[in-house]
Amino acid sequence: MQDTSKVPRQDTIPLRKDSTINKTDTFNVKISKDSLDAPVYYQASDSIVMEVKTKKVILYSKASVKQKDMELTADSIELDQNTHLVTAVFRRDTAGNMIGRPKMVQADSKMEADMIKYNFETQKGITRSTITTQGELIVQGEKIKKINETDYYAYRGQMTTCNLDTPHFAFRTKKMKLVNKKLAVSGPIHPEFEGVPVPIYLPFGFFPISQGRHSGLLPPQFAASEQFGLGLEGLGYYKVLNDNFDVAVRTNIYSYGGWNLYVSPTYRKRYRYNGLMNFSMQNTRILSNNAKQEFTSTRTFNINWSHTVDSRARPGTSFSANVNAGSTKYNQYVANNPTLNFQNQLSSSITYQKNWDNKYNLTLSANHSQNNVSTLINMSLPTAAFTVNTFYPFQPKELVGPPKWYHKLGIGLNTNFANQISVYERDFNVSKILDTMQWGAQHNIPIQVALPPLGPIQIAPGISFSEKWYSRKIMKGFNPVTNKVDTITAANGFYQSRDISFSLGLNTALFGKFEGFGKNSKFQAIRHVVRPTISLSYKPDLAAKDWYDAQIDSTGRRARFSYYEGSTYGPFSEGVFGGIGFGIDNNIEAKIRSKKDTANGGIKKIRLIDGFGFNSSYNLVADSFKLAPFSLYARSTLFEKINITAGAVLDPYQVDSNGYRTKEYMWAGGRGFKPGRITSGSIAISTTFQSKPKDEGKDKAQKEAEKESGLPPLTVEEQQAQLAYAQRNPAEFADFNIPWSVNLSFSYNFSRQFRPDYKGWETVSNASLNVNGDFNLTPRWKMGASSYYDFKQSQIQSLTLSLSREMHCWQMSINVTPVGLYRTFNITISPKSGLLRDLKINRTRFFYNGQ
Repeated sequence: MQDTSKVPRQDTIPLRKDSTINKTDTFNVKISKDSLDAPVYYQASDSIVMEVKTKKVILYSKASVKQKDMELTADSIELDQNTHLVTAVFRRDTAGNMIGRPKMVQADSKMEADMIKYNFETQKGITRSTITTQGELIVQGEKIKKINETDYYAYRGQMTTCNLDTPHFAFRTKKMKLVNKKLAVSGPIHPEFEGVPVPIYLPFGFFPISQGRHSGLLPPQFAASEQFGLGLEGLGYYKVLNDNFDVAVRTNIYSYGGWNLYVSPTYRKRYRYNGLMNFSMQNTRILSNNAKQEFTSTRTFNINWSHTVDSRARPGTSFSANVNAGSTKYNQYVANNPTLNFQNQLSSSITYQKNWDNKYNLTLSANHSQNNVSTLINMSLPTAAFTVNTFYPFQPKELVGPPKWYHKLGIGLNTNFANQISVYERDFNVSKILDTMQWGAQHNIPIQVALPPLGPIQIAPGISFSEKWYSRKIMKGFNPVTNKVDTITAANGFYQSRDISFSLGLNTALFGKFEGFGKNSKFQAIRHVVRPTISLSYKPDLAAKDWYDAQIDSTGRRARFSYYEGSTYGPFSEGVFGGIGFGIDNNIEAKIRSKKDTANGGIKKIRLIDGFGFNSSYNLVADSFKLAPFSLYARSTLFEKINITAGAVLDPYQVDSNGYRTKEYMWAGGRGFKPGRITSGSIAISTTFQSKPKDEGKDKAQKEAEKESGLPPLTVEEQQAQLAYAQRNPAEFADFNIPWSVNLSFSYNFSRQFRPDYKGWETVSNASLNVNGDFNLTPRWKMGASSYYDFKQSQIQSLTLSLSREMHCWQMSINVTPVGLYRTFNITISPKSGLLRDLKINRTRFFYNGQ
């Protein structure tokens, strides 16, 4: 039934057609014309006096007035309701000290003055002896007039970025105009230092104080070099094309006729992608070391491109690019960059990936690498990889009863294809590229079964079938005329090779603990974990047809080679393998008493050795060399400071007088027990030591300020660019909050390998030491150094010294490179503020040491 109480009733009195109905609003309150558009909140700590006749309110002692985003504080404030005018002043105590100087904050604008008059309705005001902050710019004026929400006029003012009451430097002018967050414009202006005017007058001043990207000229810096001549470096223009695209063009010009051109476009689309490209062209013209010619001229180029896609843009699809390619001599002619001068390896990668529900994966890529010493350029394009993740064909969708062993039978697929090109820079042309081009493919089908564990032992059987495709065969033979091994390329074609292996793996973990330490010992316990692995495997010799014997010297000595040596994916190993693989991995941890960390009862767990162990195998069906070389490794972080990584290969067999392996073990023949001989090894040690910060809250405050700046975070490319600039100019980035710091890294590696002419063996080794650090000479002076020592050459390859002077709002940096491909000297005195970054005094000289 319908509820009739909710049905509207019709009026029973009919209306005439010409009748009208007048409605009157029941709420009609007249609002005064002089009322404010928002309430005003005020308070005072001493007293508040209200004059009813004059409609004035006077606040005494620690007065505060708030309306919307404006807040005014002072010792005393007077509010006039008739004129909407507020007047704030200070007072002096009996000692003459100022108390309650008026301060006004509105949005991001801050102002401090001796007297402030402000109109709430018109938002106009006037101040005397005022200091206001506009971004990084601090403006002091005898009188400042605010005409609207954003515009100010100042009389007899000074502009600076120094936050002291008496600034170290400033620009003085008689009149100026400020537009909040945009710019400051002045009439005739001149600088002064420590209150002393500098007789350099400009007809006007223009200071952009807005944040974000803006087009404009890029000022140069002066440089001098005996080889390059006098020069202007960094002259250019920055252009913002739109919100997503901008470009910077810079150039270096030298008096001997050389020049450099740098074009750096950047692009970005929020939540989609971002990228950075840098194209560099060098037209180098330097004084020659050859007496037959006056100048040496070279033309080189380099291109860098970095592109990343936001993972949220297209889930399951990604595209990335990291390109660094160019002339092999480009890095050699880059001045003032010792790190780049010794970078001899360049590489590039462009990759597209597609994933289908985590079942199938497709990767398409193009890769490049080049050696600037040998000038060899290797390119792999295109490269494709298709993967089918392990699936279980016999596993039912709905399991009924206990699972069967064949339910865990998994099958996968890994397919790779690559087209490879290797050519020297001098031969970089179409015919050579086509001549050296070769392609290859590799397929692998792994089959595995996940069996339930037998107590603490894990069992993992598996079968792996692989097949490789090749585009050419290569044969090597000894040439008695040249007395060396020549490489002969057989006919191109389509060749196949297959391999299959069967394996059964067993692994477990053993735990041991020692707690027999005294009560006063720092150690509470030591724990040792041992993870042994044993595998049984069999591999038939399906690749026997791919190997052959070849003479390598005039004595008739022969060696085994593969037809597919040097191919894209390499050959399969020859010979039948039926044996045991074994290995042991260890790690050692300790529990110690910590005086600093009181958590967990003051007990702290540390790692003494992260890992150490070995791996090897024994071939039961081989007629000789059954025991494979041992692979040894160790890694640790000592005292949570020193990182150590080491590895070696131990060969258990003896060698003859020419260095070739024999069938005798090292411990055979009554020579005493020797486990083997080390044929290759490496060790890397790195550590960082630094003092505690003088002010631990300073770093936190700086990070919080960066978060509150509102600026987007730096991209990876921008971080790399800033890191490269910091490496070239370490003195400009001195951290006086850290009194001292030292970074050390040492690396050594060696290997026993065939000589290039196959006439015996040789040991190739490399060792280097990197040292950099800095320390405070005084609270405002810091000295630093960075060096690279090559033990093989027994000389210092590069040495850079830096000296920094902290001058509150200014900084002085001196960078000297007395040893390196370029010997450089640079001194720069500049303000710290980014607003005045280009207002600097710079002197640069460099000398080229190359041939």
